[in-house]
Amino acid sequence: MQQKKSAFREIAETVVIALLIALVIRTFVVQLYRVDGESMYPTLHHDDRLLVNKLVYRFRSPRAGEVVVLDDPANPDRQLVKRVIAVEGDEIEVQGQLVLIDGTPLSEPYTNPISEGVSATEALTVPEGYVWVMGDNRGASLDSRILGPVLTERVRGKAVALFWPLGRIGEHGPLSFARTYQ
Repeated sequence: MQQKKSAFREIAETVVIALLIALVIRTFVVQLYRVDGESMYPTLHHDDRLLVNKLVYRFRSPRAGEVVVLDDPANPDRQLVKRVIAVEGDEIEVQGQLVLIDGTPLSEPYTNPISEGVSATEALTVPEGYVWVMGDNRGASLDSRILGPVLTERVRGKAVALFWPLGRIGEHGPLSFARTYQ
């Protein structure tokens, strides 16, 4: 004859299992991130909350146009939210507000058109295993123009949804854009 578990033990086992499942999901599948700063304005604002798919890049590399969360190469305790502008093999050049991919001007409807302080970079081919990332608010962004290409293994996940504040959900359409040219 099997003994009945106490109500306390049943609840404790349920809570432990739920916590383990949540930990596995947070570690390997999805995570919530808070945007810190204005480098992605107007797409994202300071204190926006994002749902980030951490699983997608275990199966494929980041693609141009995707908004990603990555480890800051200058400070490993911090994550940055940026847009992938170029991927391995792409030649990138920045001339003020104009970004050229393989010599062709990139169409970027997501950028802040009045952002000051944009810079120039000489043409560079993104090495294998790297991506080139930039903020949408180019004048207020610590990105590849300063950091150089970023190892794809530093990319933690793809931002898939803005979920807070509620009033801004869907305000700017999708977070990721397919790369198009002018």
